[in-house]
Amino acid sequence: MDGSNVLGFWAVSILFVLIPGADWAYAISAGLRARVVVPAVAGMLAGHLAATVLVAAGVGALVAGAPGLLGGLTTAGGVYLVWLGFLTFTRPATPQESAEAATGSSRARWWWKGLGVSGLNPKVFLLFLALLPQFTSRFASWPVPAQIMVLGLIHVATCAVVYLAVAVTARRLLSARPAGARIISRVSGVVMAGLGVALIIEQLLT
Repeated sequence: MDGSNVLGFWAVSILFVLIPGADWAYAISAGLRARVVVPAVAGMLAGHLAATVLVAAGVGALVAGAPGLLGGLTTAGGVYLVWLGFLTFTRPATPQESAEAATGSSRARWWWKGLGVSGLNPKVFLLFLALLPQFTSRFASWPVPAQIMVLGLIHVATCAVVYLAVAVTARRLLSARPAGARIISRVSGVVMAGLGVALIIEQLLT
């Protein structure tokens, strides 16, 4: 693979991940519960990895070319974010809840929620569809699907570092401030719900 393409994609990937959105809001919410950080982040990474596999396999182009299917995915993603945001707002996290969040079932729920945050976000999928192929070359020794997978794994690694940093930072800054933790948790819920409503409205207007 061309090293300049890899570095160019990595730079774009970093910029994309550093823009706060539903992923940041979810990472902050998980960070306030400490012991679910790893499964929550792992779930989001699984969603990004799934999008990479779909694009590499050529399924992405088929989905993007089916307005009804893509519209359904957008609506489902919007509804899911609204629901998750509502739960986060009505049940704000505090650092003292970390012990309660240590059970296996709770960790599994946080994994699945994380998968939904990224996996049901059509903008992530469309971004991958538009972005990944631009940094590949038909003349490289590796086939294009393999190049896409490598770039996708670089993006997943970048997401892992940023999401974990966001979660840990939120935990450290708010560990001794339960009132502040509740406020930040509710703000995270509003962000997720707001992004979900925006997706739904965008779909209704198209």
